[in-house]
Amino acid sequence: MAAKTAGARLEEQWRDILSVHARTMCEIDRVLHPHGLGASDFEVLDILAAETPAEGDQCRVQNIAGRVHLSQSALSRLIGRLEKDGLVRRSVCEEDRRGVWVALTERGRALHARVLPLQRDVLSRTLTDLTPPA
Repeated sequence: MAAKTAGARLEEQWRDILSVHARTMCEIDRVLHPHGLGASDFEVLDILAAETPAEGDQCRVQNIAGRVHLSQSALSRLIGRLEKDGLVRRSVCEEDRRGVWVALTERGRALHARVLPLQRDVLSRTLTDLTPPA
């Protein structure tokens, strides 16, 4: 049997990454669905929780956009849904009227804290085998 070329090995690694990503996202969606969230919703809440640890802290939407794999319009719609559900609050940046701030509400912070262990458990189960031995 001929040895795999470097290109074939890279392609196989890429497909493995895509497969793990798809399985992980589907599992996160599954465990968060009963809480009214999907994986992308959680990612935005998780970023906000990390970036705005204190009540009343805000984060610019453009800072979130650089960290999620969503188009600007998809992110805007997602934040709109989270706002409609009372999980985040949006406001216009006074210094730059084009900018938009977003902050977790008390309800959003509580929901994030409640579902964080579920998401982390999925990551632990799906990503454990990817970690190289120490």
